[in-house]
Amino acid sequence: MRQPVRTRLPLFRRAFVDSWRSTLAWAAGLAAAAFLYLPLYPSIGGSEQMQEMVNALPAEMTRALNYDQIASGPGYTQATLFGLIGFLLLSIATVAWGAAAVGGDEESGQLELTLAHGVRRVQVVLERALALLLRVLLLAALVFVVISLLNGPSQLDIDAGNLFGAVVLFSGLGLLSGSAALCLGAVTGRRTYGLAAGAAVAVLGYVFNAVGRQSPDVDWLLSLSPYHWAYGNSPVANGADWAAAGWLWGLSAALVALAAVALERRDVGA
Repeated sequence: MRQPVRTRLPLFRRAFVDSWRSTLAWAAGLAAAAFLYLPLYPSIGGSEQMQEMVNALPAEMTRALNYDQIASGPGYTQATLFGLIGFLLLSIATVAWGAAAVGGDEESGQLELTLAHGVRRVQVVLERALALLLRVLLLAALVFVVISLLNGPSQLDIDAGNLFGAVVLFSGLGLLSGSAALCLGAVTGRRTYGLAAGAAVAVLGYVFNAVGRQSPDVDWLLSLSPYHWAYGNSPVANGADWAAAGWLWGLSAALVALAAVALERRDVGA
């Protein structure tokens, strides 16, 4: 007899439904950031006063914050939303979700109870990763819609194709941090280690980009920075680097696969 639809992907459905409040909260935060920053562009983004203020900042700080792009609408959106506050919010959300997906469940004892019901360990990892992916895609879609709505009124002049590519990279960057958190949580059985791994991917990626842009002597750091892979081409202005997108999404998939293998091979609750 054919299995009823309601029994499919039970762990995915539970993980997604249980996190709907946090998903809504992070969505509200991203939307609020867009509505706060982007409408300011006509008054400050391309003004002489804003350019004078940027010129007065140390060149190192300007390059680190990508404020050298801020004179154009796409550059302003890249620097303020995708490169700073949006990146921060999405990274915090995905790292928290990824660390809790397996490591958090194991620390609380919930994972052992789940496995006692005949659920395969690989299934746990894959369905929890799928729930993480769906949350990221929903947040990314929201960012795309909000920026599209503000594009005209805020005089940003962003090409829709470039915006789509930037959102793909934005979501891939957030997903990589979340996948790293999920992976180390599955490898160690500890939520704290998952948080540390996910935060390291986000923070070190940002730091390597900031430092690597300061001097040709250290620009080799850029090749180690997922942040630079995503944003080095200024995708909002110039379009996505699809090879970089492939690396971000491919590494996330590899981390999920590693998490599944690690959880399958070790003792749970040890």
